[in-house]
Amino acid sequence: MGVVAGMRSMTAPALLSNALRDNPSGRLAHSSLRWIQSQGVARGLTLLAGAEMASDKLPNMPDRTIAPVLSGRVLSGALVGAVLHKLDRGSLLKGAALGGLGAVAGSFAALYLRKLTAARTPVQEPWTGFIEDALTVATGKTVLGSHLPGH
Repeated sequence: MGVVAGMRSMTAPALLSNALRDNPSGRLAHSSLRWIQSQGVARGLTLLAGAEMASDKLPNMPDRTIAPVLSGRVLSGALVGAVLHKLDRGSLLKGAALGGLGAVAGSFAALYLRKLTAARTPVQEPWTGFIEDALTVATGKTVLGSHLPGH
Protein backbone atom coordinates (compact mmCIF):
# COMPACT_ATOMS: atom_id res chain seq x y z
CA MET A 1 0.00 0.00 0.00
CA GLY A 2 2.99 2.28 0.39
CA VAL A 3 3.55 2.03 -3.37
CA VAL A 4 -0.10 2.97 -3.91
CA ALA A 5 0.44 6.03 -1.69
CA GLY A 6 3.34 6.98 -3.92
CA MET A 7 1.08 6.86 -6.95
CA ARG A 8 -1.79 8.80 -5.34
CA SER A 9 -1.19 9.99 -1.80
CA MET A 10 -4.82 10.10 -0.69
CA THR A 11 -6.04 6.97 -2.44
CA ALA A 12 -4.12 4.53 -0.23
CA PRO A 13 -5.50 5.83 3.08
CA ALA A 14 -8.97 6.27 1.53
CA LEU A 15 -9.10 2.67 0.35
CA LEU A 16 -7.78 1.39 3.68
CA SER A 17 -10.20 3.53 5.69
CA ASN A 18 -13.18 2.40 3.62
CA ALA A 19 -12.18 -1.25 3.96
CA LEU A 20 -11.84 -0.88 7.73
CA ARG A 21 -15.08 1.08 8.01
CA ASP A 22 -16.87 -1.82 6.33
CA ASN A 23 -14.98 -4.45 8.38
CA PRO A 24 -13.65 -2.82 11.56
CA SER A 25 -10.80 -4.56 13.32
CA GLY A 26 -10.67 -5.11 17.04
CA ARG A 27 -6.90 -4.87 16.73
CA LEU A 28 -7.32 -1.11 16.31
CA ALA A 29 -9.95 -0.69 19.04
CA HIS A 30 -7.49 0.56 21.69
CA SER A 31 -4.98 2.03 19.27
CA SER A 32 -4.34 5.67 18.49
CA LEU A 33 -5.03 4.62 14.88
CA ARG A 34 -8.65 3.56 15.54
CA TRP A 35 -9.94 6.78 13.93
CA ILE A 36 -9.13 5.40 10.47
CA GLN A 37 -12.08 2.99 10.80
CA SER A 38 -14.70 5.72 11.23
CA GLN A 39 -17.39 6.63 8.71
CA GLY A 40 -16.45 10.32 8.72
CA VAL A 41 -12.77 9.68 8.11
CA ALA A 42 -13.55 7.23 5.30
CA ARG A 43 -15.80 9.81 3.62
CA GLY A 44 -13.32 12.64 4.07
CA LEU A 45 -10.40 10.63 2.71
CA THR A 46 -12.50 9.52 -0.25
CA LEU A 47 -13.33 13.15 -1.07
CA LEU A 48 -9.66 14.11 -0.78
CA ALA A 49 -8.65 11.20 -3.02
CA GLY A 50 -11.16 12.30 -5.66
CA ALA A 51 -9.93 15.89 -5.47
CA GLU A 52 -6.34 14.72 -5.82
CA MET A 53 -7.20 12.66 -8.90
CA ALA A 54 -8.99 15.63 -10.48
CA SER A 55 -6.25 18.14 -9.69
CA ASP A 56 -3.56 15.78 -11.01
CA LYS A 57 -4.86 16.43 -14.52
CA LEU A 58 -4.18 20.18 -14.29
CA PRO A 59 -1.16 21.32 -16.32
CA ASN A 60 0.39 23.39 -13.51
CA MET A 61 0.60 20.63 -10.89
CA PRO A 62 4.05 20.25 -9.34
CA ASP A 63 6.16 17.16 -9.95
CA ARG A 64 5.42 14.40 -7.43
CA THR A 65 9.11 13.94 -6.70
CA ILE A 66 9.84 17.46 -5.41
CA ALA A 67 10.45 17.47 -1.66
CA PRO A 68 7.14 18.91 -0.37
CA VAL A 69 4.98 16.69 -2.58
CA LEU A 70 7.10 13.59 -2.02
CA SER A 71 6.99 14.21 1.75
CA GLY A 72 3.21 14.05 1.70
CA ARG A 73 3.32 10.78 -0.18
CA VAL A 74 5.85 9.37 2.28
CA LEU A 75 3.63 10.36 5.23
CA SER A 76 0.64 8.73 3.55
CA GLY A 77 2.63 5.55 2.92
CA ALA A 78 3.88 5.59 6.50
CA LEU A 79 0.32 5.86 7.80
CA VAL A 80 -1.03 2.94 5.77
CA GLY A 81 2.06 0.88 6.54
CA ALA A 82 1.69 1.51 10.27
CA VAL A 83 -2.01 0.59 10.24
CA LEU A 84 -1.44 -2.59 8.25
CA HIS A 85 1.39 -3.68 10.53
CA LYS A 86 -0.76 -2.94 13.58
CA LEU A 87 -3.48 -5.14 12.09
CA ASP A 88 -0.91 -7.93 11.75
CA ARG A 89 0.27 -7.32 15.33
CA GLY A 90 3.54 -5.97 13.99
CA SER A 91 5.63 -2.94 14.79
CA LEU A 92 4.11 0.44 13.97
CA LEU A 93 7.58 1.84 13.35
CA LYS A 94 8.54 -0.96 10.96
CA GLY A 95 5.22 -0.61 9.14
CA ALA A 96 5.64 3.16 8.85
CA ALA A 97 9.19 2.78 7.53
CA LEU A 98 8.20 0.17 4.95
CA GLY A 99 5.15 2.16 3.88
CA GLY A 100 7.20 5.34 3.52
CA LEU A 101 9.87 3.57 1.47
CA GLY A 102 7.17 2.02 -0.69
CA ALA A 103 5.75 5.48 -1.31
CA VAL A 104 9.12 6.78 -2.51
CA ALA A 105 9.47 3.80 -4.85
CA GLY A 106 5.89 4.17 -6.08
CA SER A 107 6.29 7.89 -6.70
CA PHE A 108 9.36 7.53 -8.87
CA ALA A 109 8.18 4.37 -10.64
CA ALA A 110 4.76 5.79 -11.50
CA LEU A 111 6.26 9.06 -12.75
CA TYR A 112 8.72 7.14 -14.92
CA LEU A 113 5.99 4.89 -16.34
CA ARG A 114 3.70 7.83 -17.01
CA LYS A 115 6.43 9.72 -18.89
CA LEU A 116 7.47 6.57 -20.75
CA THR A 117 3.88 5.94 -21.82
CA ALA A 118 3.55 9.51 -23.10
CA ALA A 119 6.87 9.28 -24.95
CA ARG A 120 6.38 5.89 -26.60
CA THR A 121 2.66 5.62 -27.23
CA PRO A 122 -0.04 7.88 -28.61
CA VAL A 123 -1.53 8.10 -25.09
CA GLN A 124 -0.92 11.61 -23.72
CA GLU A 125 -1.97 13.72 -20.75
CA PRO A 126 -4.54 13.73 -19.24
CA TRP A 127 -5.18 10.13 -20.36
CA THR A 128 -1.99 8.83 -18.78
CA GLY A 129 -3.29 10.26 -15.51
CA PHE A 130 -6.63 8.48 -15.89
CA ILE A 131 -4.78 5.22 -16.55
CA GLU A 132 -2.67 5.79 -13.44
CA ASP A 133 -5.83 6.47 -11.41
CA ALA A 134 -7.35 3.17 -12.52
CA LEU A 135 -4.13 1.25 -11.78
CA THR A 136 -3.84 2.88 -8.38
CA VAL A 137 -7.37 1.95 -7.31
CA ALA A 138 -7.16 -1.57 -8.75
CA THR A 139 -3.79 -2.22 -7.10
CA GLY A 140 -4.93 -0.88 -3.75
CA LYS A 141 -8.14 -2.90 -3.74
CA THR A 142 -6.27 -6.05 -4.75
CA VAL A 143 -3.66 -5.63 -2.01
CA LEU A 144 -6.28 -4.90 0.64
CA GLY A 145 -8.54 -7.72 -0.50
CA SER A 146 -5.78 -10.24 0.05
CA HIS A 147 -4.20 -8.67 3.12
CA LEU A 148 -6.78 -7.43 5.60
CA PRO A 149 -7.76 -9.89 8.32
CA GLY A 150 -11.16 -11.41 7.63
CA HIS A 151 -10.88 -11.03 3.86
